[in-house]
Amino acid sequence: MAREMNFTRILIANRGEIALRIQRGCRKLGLETVAVFSEADRDAPFVAEADHAVCIGGAAPADSYLNVEAILEAARATGAGAVHPGYGFLSENAGFAAAIEAAGLVFIGPDADAIAMMGSKIEAKAAAEEAGVPVLPGYRGADQSDARLLDEAQALGVPLLVKASAGGGGRGMRLVTDLAEAPEAITSARAEAKGAFGDAAVFLERYAPRARHVEVQVLGDSHGNVLHLGDRDCSLQRNHQKLIEEAPAADLPDAVRDDMRAAAVRLAQSIGYRSAGTVEYLYDPARGEYYFLEMNTRLQVEHPVTEAITGIDLVEWQLRIARGEALTLAQTDVQFNGHAIEVRIAAENPAENFRPETGEITLWAPPAGVRLDSGVAAGSIVGHHYDSMLAKLITHAPDRAGAIRQAIAAIDAFAVGGVGLNLSYQRALLNHPDFQAFRHHTSGLAELFPDGWAEPAPEAENAGLAAMALHLHLTPAGASPWESLGSWRLTAPAGRPGAASYWTTSEDDPIRVTEAGARLTATLPDGQSITTEAGALTGDRLSGRIDGVPFSRVAHIERSGNCWRVHLQTSGGMRVTDLRVLEDQHLARASGGSGGADLLTAPMPGAVAEVRVAPGDRVAAGDTLVVLEAMKLLQSLPAPIAGVVTEIYCAPGDTVAGHAPLVKLDPEEET
Repeated sequence: MAREMNFTRILIANRGEIALRIQRGCRKLGLETVAVFSEADRDAPFVAEADHAVCIGGAAPADSYLNVEAILEAARATGAGAVHPGYGFLSENAGFAAAIEAAGLVFIGPDADAIAMMGSKIEAKAAAEEAGVPVLPGYRGADQSDARLLDEAQALGVPLLVKASAGGGGRGMRLVTDLAEAPEAITSARAEAKGAFGDAAVFLERYAPRARHVEVQVLGDSHGNVLHLGDRDCSLQRNHQKLIEEAPAADLPDAVRDDMRAAAVRLAQSIGYRSAGTVEYLYDPARGEYYFLEMNTRLQVEHPVTEAITGIDLVEWQLRIARGEALTLAQTDVQFNGHAIEVRIAAENPAENFRPETGEITLWAPPAGVRLDSGVAAGSIVGHHYDSMLAKLITHAPDRAGAIRQAIAAIDAFAVGGVGLNLSYQRALLNHPDFQAFRHHTSGLAELFPDGWAEPAPEAENAGLAAMALHLHLTPAGASPWESLGSWRLTAPAGRPGAASYWTTSEDDPIRVTEAGARLTATLPDGQSITTEAGALTGDRLSGRIDGVPFSRVAHIERSGNCWRVHLQTSGGMRVTDLRVLEDQHLARASGGSGGADLLTAPMPGAVAEVRVAPGDRVAAGDTLVVLEAMKLLQSLPAPIAGVVTEIYCAPGDTVAGHAPLVKLDPEEET
């Protein structure tokens, strides 16, 4: 029976952009918010924006955002009447939902039984079958013996997937294309599932190689009403992690779309689902068929694209449903308008195997006129303890092509400094002909960039402007050479223009910047040059005239290690150019580069997950020496040279700083 639940203060058991998003929803309904935060997030925007804030532990998630007792104690201490879990962390933990209810608080989401049922992939697929929802052929039995699993794999045939029952995000999943690989795939999937989820149970299912990921948003109340809010496509993925999402799902036959939506509602009704939830499907265009994957019993990262095309605030409805309100919408009231795209903005370097980026955000100037759900601001510290996603950029237009154009324009206008982001990579995906023509699929990222993706080389104009910006930064107007510059400056004898040299970290020859009155000329190593008139650097903006045409661009400059880093706004978005002055160049040469070829150092702050060598071991160049965990990702760090391990400076469980020494090698003598 539905009950009225009165609460005026909500504890948000999450962090970052989703905590801020929930705070906006609470303010809309006049509800107070309580932020819980770790020591690492003490100065984060979501903490400052909350009405009340409580520190619940250390930076490690287990000490804070996964600490159920600390969260419950914070709720009691602040008088919160309800808890919103956001997504990730404890949002789909049935035990957490039950603990909230047992403490006399309202859990803003479905009941614990629904979470538990949908959290088990095996139970969820059984429930889907019972509700008449198609599922992939496979084996989901209780007999988990090797013999039974191998027999079922033989009967199913390849390609097939071994998947963790309690898994998600690609953890505990193995693709089998040859039955001889099945025993090892089962063993490794079990081990990963046990370590990641505490449950070694696996199941088998047919693999659809060029399938799409389509999902349906549902909303249910505690009065038995369930409706759908349309569908989304999330097929552009890397390692089963979504990159770009859109609504509605494009290029989907109407009959299939209608059937998917109706099936999602049937499933939600069959389990008495309340709150927002998402039914995820695999759609096989070759067969024209769809299959149930799983149900996410929480708010999704990509919920804004559904809000954009429906005008329905999902967080507001989560809160209202949790208070016991009935849905005031009928299915016929839900109208779909235009097309929306969401781009996930992450602190990572896609050109270097998606290496996490950490540090202080020194510039954060997002574009105007589009929705940005962000958890950071200028001055925010991006650490290694949490997911690399910092923000989500959402565009909405009458059609898909317009939404793509808006997203690209927004990326081009996004100015950021201090921490590298994946914006250039996302821009390349949006511009790719296969994405624009909707030829991509869930495992097709390698087809878009078969040779890998590299940051586009800077155009001559951009490299020249970056050098000019640094030159103006180091020679402020009115300052004498003795106050502003080092020995690398060539003064202007006999009335000739002065010159300064700047080296990129990949070039032996410099970019030379010469001055002649109000004119600056940058000459690149290949002889190309660019000249500006009335060039000026004011704050973070470079301006002047090129061929008589005025220009003004963001040019954010900061010192980084042994070079200057210039973040320049270009026609293709922000570009970073690392430049050295003469002193930097001499120091780099004298030190032999970044710290010696015989020393493995940490490329970013992180926690040491594994040390795979011992003193005296002989290793080849490229062998993995240390595995580092940063932003929930495991980074395998290879030996820079062949040699013998002489010293190890770290151990599993250690937290290390960026550039910290990890392993010392004695180089193998050349023969």
